[in-house]
Order: sequence, then C-alpha cells, then structure tokens
Amino acid sequence: MAATSWFFEPGHTGAQFTARHMMVTYVRGQIKNIRGSIEVDPDEPEKARIEATLDATGVYTGEPNRDAHLRSADFFDVDHHPTWTFTGTRVTQVSATEFDVTGELTIRGTTRPVTLAVTYLGQWDTPWWENGQNLGPRRRAGFVAATRINRHDFGVSWNDVVDRGGVVVSDMIDVTVDVEAVLESTGSTS
Repeated sequence: MAATSWFFEPGHTGAQFTARHMMVTYVRGQIKNIRGSIEVDPDEPEKARIEATLDATGVYTGEPNRDAHLRSADFFDVDHHPTWTFTGTRVTQVSATEFDVTGELTIRGTTRPVTLAVTYLGQWDTPWWENGQNLGPRRRAGFVAATRINRHDFGVSWNDVVDRGGVVVSDMIDVTVDVEAVLESTGSTS
C-alpha cells in the first residue's frame, strides 16, 4: 500500500493541558484551532511524518482573567509567540494500536524533544459536508496523544509562593491531544 496523506480536521481536533493549582487541585485548559498533517505508509508506520501547529492565542480555561494571564508574557507570551509547533521525527510501534512519536515541540520560541504516547482509535467512512451538500464519504481516522512536559523547559516559568513553601502552578504539565484526521485523496482506502 502506498503512503497516504491526512489533514487534521480543526473543528474536531484539540489539545488539553492540566496543571496542579495552589497545591490542592487541578486546572484544565484547552486549545482549539489545531492544524496539522500526517504522511504515513500503513505498511511502514515507523516512517510516518507528523506536523502540527497550535494557536496559543485561543487558550481557554473558563476563567477570562486567568486566560488573559496565560496569554501574557508571564506564561505563553502570545504577542510574540502566537503558535506552538510539533514535528514528529521518529515513530516506534508499541502494539497494534499504540505508538511512541518522538519529535520537536516549540513553545515560546524554545524547542525541546518530547515523546507522545499515541493511541490509534481506528478509521471510518463518514459524510463530508461542504456548502450544505454531502460530498462524502470521506475516510477519517482518530488518535489520542499524551505527554508530560516541564513548563520551565520552554521558558514558561512564572510562579508565586503560597503557605508552607507551596506554589501556585506545578512545574509538570500533562498534555493530551485529540486528533481527527481526514484522508486527503478520495482514492481507495482499503
């Protein structure tokens, strides 16, 4: 089978991050409007190429003041670094549906290697709507990827101290990305 090209469907692709807050709970945020692509030969998944761009200006936690603070120079500095990028450079197949994807993650202009634990969720032929008309079917595939990063590695270092030496924001951040990818071509998908 030949290599296939897929694009991320931005309306159904998103990232969630989780940070420990005030030593007692977790705060979750999300970023939508993720653009990306996957080039993969199903017979050689270890040669896949993955690229993604996240729009950090749209960070959302449900609290407008916190969202504004996250967009500021204290955290994501979106005025100078409005996007984050990930380029997958190595894929290791762990099982029939699990892969480790190692690549370069760039946040705030700082690039570091990270490994995503990726689970392949399967494929399905679905409707494809454009201008009120179903032009389908189009093949879609689903993935969920997870990693843990140290935010200081990317220059996201604002913090404050609370009682007994605690901190407002944890160093370690859990990141989960849900991807719905659509096959570029309309040729055979089997």
